[in-house]
Amino acid sequence: MHNDNRVEIRKIQEGQFAESLEMSAFAFQYELSEEERMHREALLHAQEQWGAFVEDKLAAKLAIFNFECYIQGHSLAMGGIASVATWPEYRRGGLVTQLLRQALRSMKEKGQIFSFLYPFQYGFYRKFGWEMSAEQKQLDIPVHLLPKWPAGEGRVVRTDRHWELLHRIYSLYAVRYNGMMNRSEAWWRHRILPKKGGTAAVYYNEAGEPTGYVLYQVKERLLTVHELVSLNHQAKLGLWRFLADHDSMIERLVWNAPADEPLPFLLDNPRVKQELVPTFMARVVDVPACLERYAFASGQEGALLLDIQDQHAPWNQGVWLAEVDESGKAAVSRPTGALDLPTISCSIQTLSALLMGYQRPRFLHEIGRLGGPEEAIELLERLVTNRTAFITDFF
Repeated sequence: MHNDNRVEIRKIQEGQFAESLEMSAFAFQYELSEEERMHREALLHAQEQWGAFVEDKLAAKLAIFNFECYIQGHSLAMGGIASVATWPEYRRGGLVTQLLRQALRSMKEKGQIFSFLYPFQYGFYRKFGWEMSAEQKQLDIPVHLLPKWPAGEGRVVRTDRHWELLHRIYSLYAVRYNGMMNRSEAWWRHRILPKKGGTAAVYYNEAGEPTGYVLYQVKERLLTVHELVSLNHQAKLGLWRFLADHDSMIERLVWNAPADEPLPFLLDNPRVKQELVPTFMARVVDVPACLERYAFASGQEGALLLDIQDQHAPWNQGVWLAEVDESGKAAVSRPTGALDLPTISCSIQTLSALLMGYQRPRFLHEIGRLGGPEEAIELLERLVTNRTAFITDFF
């Protein structure tokens, strides 16, 4: 609990959840149906809600979801910041600043080493250490340019939207990207399937194994692909053949794909509308814990000093010694005495974008965001595996 004049920062109790939902609905200008309210309430146990109370009245609030996300092939604890809102009469009073600082302390205590959020304004959250760390390629394809690939040996089956089957395929796909969520059953039931409405179809290969799926909706002659997940090229071909067979019903298809999606290269006419759109911001909450659980490249052992600037999470501030062994595991400590090792210096924002794989060390060095000698930059280039950052969820 934190007091500042008339302001008290404390957890929102269950009896105040209705008021919290009302504030979100006002701030983000939406109305909840009874079904939507039911799903939101079902997810409340997966989050921690903090409020700023002015003279005991709820003035501002945020939620921290207890998530896990895949980073370099491993599932790590992540705090998802959401529902940041303030009643108009209390805005610009520094309440969100106090809430974000409390959120950082709370996430550290719970062992959440990364934090993600979807910003209303990137510049605002950069001030608190979050950094743009993922993007999507928005594809908009007119029906006459959809691929007409020949049918393969597999088959696509429209299916009931059972989360277990979809999750089995999704997990094998998600681990390939930095940032993808390790979804829980509750998240599938109360967020993914209700929000991504329409039809589910699963691709089975010639051996009868499920190796891909698509969640999509056809409405007003537009086919919206909510998720297209394929474990190999064969599954992708089969799913796209299936989608192209909706040609009599649609005029266009839209899909938010990973930034490195090569589909246009495979089309007969690649001149389709493509737009790279920034999505989530990420932040390292606990630098030593993050570095020790991070999967660095194996066979590239080395040691360096990291000088981190982080004014909102003082436990990260200062110099760290990181010693990476041949397996890619780091031992992290505060250095004692002078060490003859190269020193890398950067802000917590830069470190976050680097470890997410969103920007490479050499580029960050070139633009002046990552300080250090050439040999240290080269070591980081070898240690941090190049893996695309992509997040298909929203919260």
